[in-house]
Amino acid sequence: MFSKLKYYFIAAVMAGSVALSLSFTSESEYKEYPVAIAQFTADFKEAAMLLDKTAADFRAGKVSVDSLRNTLASTRISYKKIEFYLAYNYPEYANEHFNGAPLLHIEKSGTSPVVLAPEGLQVLDELVFSDEVTNEKAQVSALAKKLNNSYILLFDSMNTKTAGKENIFALRLQLVRIYALGLTGFDTPGSLNVIPEAKSSLEGMKTFVAESYSQEQVKAILDLFDGAISYLDKNDSFETLDRLEIFRKYIDPLYRRLGEIESGNPSQFLKQTAAWNPESKSIFGNDFLNPYFFTDLKAGEDSAELRKLGEALFYDTAISGDGKMNCASCHQPEKGFADGMPKSLSNVQGKTVLRNAPTLINAVYADRYFYDLRAFTLEQQAEHVIFNADEFNTAYSAILKKLAESPKYKTQFKEVYGKGEITREKFSKALASYVLSLRSFNSDFDKYIRGESDVLSQEVKNGFNLFMGKANCATCHFVPTFAGLVPPLYSENESEILGVLADPNAKQPKLDSDEGRWSNALLIEYAWIYEKSFKTNTVRNAGLTAPYFHNGAYGTLDEVIDFYNNGGGGGLGLNVSNQTLSPDPLNLTAKEKKELIAFINSLNDIPVKR
Repeated sequence: MFSKLKYYFIAAVMAGSVALSLSFTSESEYKEYPVAIAQFTADFKEAAMLLDKTAADFRAGKVSVDSLRNTLASTRISYKKIEFYLAYNYPEYANEHFNGAPLLHIEKSGTSPVVLAPEGLQVLDELVFSDEVTNEKAQVSALAKKLNNSYILLFDSMNTKTAGKENIFALRLQLVRIYALGLTGFDTPGSLNVIPEAKSSLEGMKTFVAESYSQEQVKAILDLFDGAISYLDKNDSFETLDRLEIFRKYIDPLYRRLGEIESGNPSQFLKQTAAWNPESKSIFGNDFLNPYFFTDLKAGEDSAELRKLGEALFYDTAISGDGKMNCASCHQPEKGFADGMPKSLSNVQGKTVLRNAPTLINAVYADRYFYDLRAFTLEQQAEHVIFNADEFNTAYSAILKKLAESPKYKTQFKEVYGKGEITREKFSKALASYVLSLRSFNSDFDKYIRGESDVLSQEVKNGFNLFMGKANCATCHFVPTFAGLVPPLYSENESEILGVLADPNAKQPKLDSDEGRWSNALLIEYAWIYEKSFKTNTVRNAGLTAPYFHNGAYGTLDEVIDFYNNGGGGGLGLNVSNQTLSPDPLNLTAKEKKELIAFINSLNDIPVKR
């Protein structure tokens, strides 16, 4: 990866600065202008400057690799202490320059994509703690300098006296970030310096809360912060950390209690770009994410009557061109709203569609749809099925004509919408209402992690901790959706290049020929970094939805676990361009594989019976 990053690295520093002011109404319980923000932002400035100098000295041969690594670790610790504030108040800038994922990405240039290299602390962590670091001295130095210059631009324009009560939202999102990205190792791909960074983040937040509110008001919260920090002190191993226990005892209670503090209104950026629901009480709660963020249908338009209409349409074969297919042809409730086929049958005898049918349970929680991410809303996803010659092979005009001629539907649409003709928009919203209702956050595992039940087998507990740690599953299947929807804002989907095989049981492994996102017909994404890249679907209900992957070639969860354990296609020695999955083996034991599968099965929960 680093050789490609080197050629696509952009060394110029972004010109201009970013400034953001937050307004708030002071309350007697809230103390304005906490010293912590000013101190921590200044500390990070000093740390970034030192890293810049150390990286330059490393390039010149004046300091050792160990010295560079220690300085980077200290810089990251300093950033983590103030990350809650920077990432909330300057979200786009922080993600772009300070701690975004170490993945190549694209930027639109006219109608064509331009491949850009990532920058920031995650990229540095992956590079500096790799065996390649001594061969990449120039890049390390350039990345460190760019980090320093980018932060100086922001620091000089910052007014830390805007650290108002709205930053309670920042604290709650930071807890999500710590749990979903920090404790999983996503944030530290090279060093796995997970525990010290989580502690630093918790310490920074605790200091802010202690300075901002009266001790009487936040004593229980401060006690929880102390408990979490103490827990990490005593449990400082990445592989043995009990992520279930720390969540139930400290992370989720902190999330809930911070939400009980009067916190004003979320920033405009958060309102526009985050699916996160600030009124939720648990990170694994049914209401943690707002499903209406992802659809054209708004909460105020939805109703039980609309959902019932959508359900009727979902199961009605009259919707398809030949009157033989419905949505449930490929998404059957008893099979976890999948169909159990490697690739779904088309409307042509003996022919299949291009790919495997994923579950529709929790499908709403995505900003992109289909394995190649070619659709942008639930409604648009349905359009692709309607127009596809191998599926419904029809058009809205034909569907609307059938509905208008049906006494049953004329009555149902009138009950929901009142007078007026049946339109494409009304049809789409009804169908979206039903699919949106297929939500699942009430499995045995969910009840346990929320503290509603104390019953969960040790095998499942072990499996979850493997999923979140050694097995690296949660670095792509993010909690709580266990899909590729990226925390903590949950408004963007990742796709991954895994090197999926055409046949996992073949004597000679061969890559599947499907080009995935690279061939999704969106010109802006026609870039080599998306060759054989596919959407990361949810692991929830995966125990019910075999076979697996876009080609349905993997018949069991055992085969899937073995594939990841071997490092994907790259780990099997195949040439996989830009594989985003590490090709290194996970070295899972037979017992650990069994525990992982037990955990995945504990997520089974079909929300609708028909």
